Amino acid sequence: MPRSRDPLVVGRIIGDILDPFTSSVSLRVVYGNNSEVINSSEFRPSQIINKPRVDIGGDDLRILHTLMMVNPDAPSPSDPYMKEYLHWLVTNIPATTDASFGQEIVSYENPRPMSGIQRLVFVLFCQSGRQIVLPPRWRGNFNTRDFAEVYDLGSPVAAVYFNSQRENGWGGRRL
Repeated sequence: MPRSRDPLVVGRIIGDILDPFTSSVSLRVVYGNNSEVINSSEFRPSQIINKPRVDIGGDDLRILHTLMMVNPDAPSPSDPYMKEYLHWLVTNIPATTDASFGQEIVSYENPRPMSGIQRLVFVLFCQSGRQIVLPPRWRGNFNTRDFAEVYDLGSPVAAVYFNSQRENGWGGRRL
């Protein structure tokens, strides 16, 4: 697919948080029973309260992966001073399995966008072997590129993102 039509480029995922890469592993993210995340799809906050099922492709259980979910638009796309907000981090996930088979380093925190349309990104890396990963001190101001460099993860092998915004009736002026 030409880079100009790649949804990760169009959605500014490539550039804002990731460098260009070639996807080499299938990544399927499903909320609830059948709400699959497809690049640039939209989910309401009420749909993403519980962590999703994340299926990772491959055919060798000895190959391990790291999965992270970040928000490059936190707390607001017009002022993303917490960019990138880390919502979830799982390591040592065997290929051909669900992320629940990995080691959860940072527990899933459901996104609650309060301002503007925000992008939520799942990024998958292939590990060189089993790793011990220390949890970051803060969820805010996480940096996917720096994390990948510290843990020698290389380029991502897959990524998918969706958009979310505040649901009608939330927040606003109170009388």
